[in-house]
Amino acid sequence: MTPTLIQSVGAVIFAIAILHTFSTKFFEQMAHRSAKNAGLWRLLAEVEAVFGFWAIVLIVFIACVSGSAEAVDYLDHRDYTEPMFVFAIMVVAASKPVLQFASSIVRTVAAFVPFPRPVAVYFTIMVVVPLLSSFITEPAAMTLAAFMLKELYYSKNISARLMYVTIGTLFVNVSIGGTLTNFAAPPVLMVAKTWNWDSWYMLTHFGWRSALAVFINAMVVTLLFQKELRRVPVQNTQVKAEVPALMVAAHVALLFVVVKFAHHPPVFLGTFLLFLGVASAYPQYQDRLILREGLMVAFFLAGLVTLGGQQAWWLQELLTRMDANSVYFGATTLTAVTDNAALTYLGSLVEGLTEDFKYALVAGAVTGGGLTVIANAPNPAGMSILRGHFSGSAVNPLGLFIAAVPPTIVTILAFRLL
Repeated sequence: MTPTLIQSVGAVIFAIAILHTFSTKFFEQMAHRSAKNAGLWRLLAEVEAVFGFWAIVLIVFIACVSGSAEAVDYLDHRDYTEPMFVFAIMVVAASKPVLQFASSIVRTVAAFVPFPRPVAVYFTIMVVVPLLSSFITEPAAMTLAAFMLKELYYSKNISARLMYVTIGTLFVNVSIGGTLTNFAAPPVLMVAKTWNWDSWYMLTHFGWRSALAVFINAMVVTLLFQKELRRVPVQNTQVKAEVPALMVAAHVALLFVVVKFAHHPPVFLGTFLLFLGVASAYPQYQDRLILREGLMVAFFLAGLVTLGGQQAWWLQELLTRMDANSVYFGATTLTAVTDNAALTYLGSLVEGLTEDFKYALVAGAVTGGGLTVIANAPNPAGMSILRGHFSGSAVNPLGLFIAAVPPTIVTILAFRLL
């Protein structure tokens, strides 16, 4: 098809935004060189601000070309449920009572792992929490895993190599760990209803392969770095102070409601406001709520939704020209430069697809979900929580990509050979 002017400019802006995510270090350096405009440069150096910033540029362009009414109408026809949900679930999942509950699960499972305690806890976080994403959603699992890794390992001055390998493996494991059910992974959710995929279908076609890949990825990383992990002082995986069981139960119940009604903003946002009320009433059972981090991630995802709306004209054309085998590797590659949920959504609009094609499209989308920060919706949440411990408080995109390649290869083998 012949793209319109707005579609063409939208594709160019999208490409610039992707390049911008790989260039945040440059803007950080500009902030140090130019005191006069340091604030602007620091804003542009924030990975979470990149797509939101360029989305604003796109909307301004649409307003200039077609009028403000057209720009507003374009925004009205975008679905921002996911950014709102990720904001709510991040803040609730990172609350002290929920973290205490999650750490108790990790502590219990780790006791049965035949490794020294620091190694066993690390391995358990990298396996159990990503697989939990199939039940509590991927953004919640990413938030829990990132916070536990931050408290127990990243804050203990582990090597940069271990930090990168850990975050790369975590991103891949969460991306595929949500495929045991049909409601937890964004790329699966986009097609499940249209293609009549229930949770049993997901478990038998995707879930067992994903679980095996998650286990292998975590085991390989654990064995490679077991000497360093042994030296990490992990005596107690609980949060700093005990929270009463009733308060923990209340927070877990609120988390459950947010997850249960993830696609109904009035319900999960209302529940989130109730959570804020409870947190304000009992501050002694809370640490700092990650409101800023959650808002920045939501801004990032909202920008991705806004820019992604102008990419359908070339993505759908590209996907429909592929066979089942090429679409798998094509989706894995494309996921690195666009949100994997956008790919599967476009696939769901095409009629007459074979079952092999459908499987390959979704499998490829989740396989590549750890290669970049924009590949999977929960990745910005993990990045926001962990990046402060990296050099310059920034995760190098190339370093993340290289770290995610080995677990991605394991996932490819699981989906294509088994």
